[in-house]
Amino acid sequence: MTTPEHQSPAPQPSGPESRDRIYRSGAGLAGGVLLLAIVGWLGIDAVVSGRGRTPWLALAVLLLAVPLVFAFTLRPAVYANDDRLRVRNPFRLIVLPWGRVGSLRSGYSNEVVAASGAKYQLWAVPVSLRARKRAARLEMRAAAEQARAAGGRGRRTGGFGGFGGFGGFGPGGGAVPEGPVRAETDRIMDELRELHARRQGAETAQGEVTVRWAYEIVGPAVAGAVLLAVLLAVG
Repeated sequence: MTTPEHQSPAPQPSGPESRDRIYRSGAGLAGGVLLLAIVGWLGIDAVVSGRGRTPWLALAVLLLAVPLVFAFTLRPAVYANDDRLRVRNPFRLIVLPWGRVGSLRSGYSNEVVAASGAKYQLWAVPVSLRARKRAARLEMRAAAEQARAAGGRGRRTGGFGGFGGFGGFGPGGGAVPEGPVRAETDRIMDELRELHARRQGAETAQGEVTVRWAYEIVGPAVAGAVLLAVLLAVG
């Protein structure tokens, strides 16, 4: 959700913080829910109904798989407000005040580059080459529609003595789209760049970059991996 720029009065530079814009991957959320349902169903069934070492092996796999599935599908998110950018990746939470953001780059992945040169990938805003190609095709089609509409207006203007009212629509009566066509994740990056350009010099957008490891994810996954290794080693 887009929010107006936060402005703090001069005597009170620490005014209320603006609300976050939240960006997440819909495909990642759907895939994560489906994978967790499958893993949970199979794992719990093996724990309850298995014999011998099977319940322990199933428990170890659950301890390892569930945190990893959650980390790579449901956890990633990007939170942006007028003061800072928070990047929640699978195993880390990175907080970057806008004043410490050097740039936001898009290539085969989307990433934020801190002023120090450190790079952090935006897992919640994945690049889709298919979406980019589809947007490029739509833009080419829109340009062709505009060219045909402009040619039709010129011919009608010449043939009817300046009556140009027939040329306001493309072929078939549909309005011709205006502006460049962008893939969804590219539009998100454009929004983040615009917010960075507006807020990087603000007093409330200064500070240090902080990075915190997600021990609530790493701990259970490591415990599951160790338990699984022990069970396999014991035989």
